[in-house]
Amino acid sequence: MQFGVFSVSDLTTDPTTGRTPGEAERIKAVLAIARKVEEVGLDVFALGEHHNPPFFSSSPTTTLGYLAAQTSRLQLSTATTLITTNDPVKIAEDYAMLQHLADGRVDLMLGRGNTGPVYPWFGQDIRNGIKLAVENYALLRRLWDEDVVDWSGQFRTPLQSFTSTPRPLDGVAPFVWHGSIRSPEIAEQAAYYGDGFFHNHIFWPKEHTQRMVEFYRRRYEHYGHGSADQAIVGLGGQVFLRKNSQDAVREFRPYFDNAPVYGHGPSLEEFSRETPLTVGSPQQVIERTLGFREYVGDYQRQLFLIDHAGLPLKTVLEQLDLLGEEVVPVLRREFAARKPAHVPDAPTHAARVAAKGGAHDSTIHAPGDDVTGQVTGQVTGQVPEEARVR
Repeated sequence: MQFGVFSVSDLTTDPTTGRTPGEAERIKAVLAIARKVEEVGLDVFALGEHHNPPFFSSSPTTTLGYLAAQTSRLQLSTATTLITTNDPVKIAEDYAMLQHLADGRVDLMLGRGNTGPVYPWFGQDIRNGIKLAVENYALLRRLWDEDVVDWSGQFRTPLQSFTSTPRPLDGVAPFVWHGSIRSPEIAEQAAYYGDGFFHNHIFWPKEHTQRMVEFYRRRYEHYGHGSADQAIVGLGGQVFLRKNSQDAVREFRPYFDNAPVYGHGPSLEEFSRETPLTVGSPQQVIERTLGFREYVGDYQRQLFLIDHAGLPLKTVLEQLDLLGEEVVPVLRREFAARKPAHVPDAPTHAARVAAKGGAHDSTIHAPGDDVTGQVTGQVTGQVPEEARVR
């Protein structure tokens, strides 16, 4: 099982000091957090994508590419890649490039985004969100899986004899998680392709999460990818830790009370009862997280949100020390002991390459027109066999 953290890249005023970090400071802080994630022995760092204040992460591939050069083991992911407002061609090329730079330590989580004004900025309408997600992902999948693509659809210009470059590393595309809080259509999409389903799991009660994950598992089995309990599931979660629970609650309360996402609503105690938010000691976080398995079954990835709501970098790094030293080692041992042998581990590039029969060079050399990209003499959109390098 993989453990890690995700960041939504917010710039939020610290309610205890009244100070708001600048973009440059917050960007540097996120880099420090990611390096710390690897240092303390966690597996994954994931970064969201946003195009509106108060967030800074409009280009997660740039940040993750930088981190690829500064880490050696860390799995680099996104907390959201907007499948609705990004061009699938650009997603295919950007993440294949990142895959090469990171030696395969890359996957991504696709999402629709829930900020209405962002859609028209990119020429789209939020009312088409589900349709965009379905059509754009179908094209993205083909761009990675097929060397030459002819395509037409509703939301972008057609493609003729198009090859996305670079090709996926070792002939295996990045693994995809489909992230959703409340849309069964997205769970259906993940199941149809045999991809992972990631439930954000930070705002809703456990009964809602259970229904969404169960639906995905049933549909995964329906499409013939394996039994329901073999479906690939990831969960989010929120934690704030101190050595004892009283200190954790006292320190986190002003951040919770003023947080843009849930402040000025239910009390900290009410929110902790009704959602997976855990504010307390390492042992409390261990017990609460192990309890997730009771209603979602065995799952493959657990990501924690720990750097939001204006928390200073020093506090976030202290959270990571506690997670790495006292929480995650116990969770690894306990989850491993309870997982049946037939339930798969979290997907990795190396494992997926091995399952496909080994790595091969997926580079394409085609005798094409360097103006139009058309392959000379070809009307079918297929690259001649002799022009392929395998």
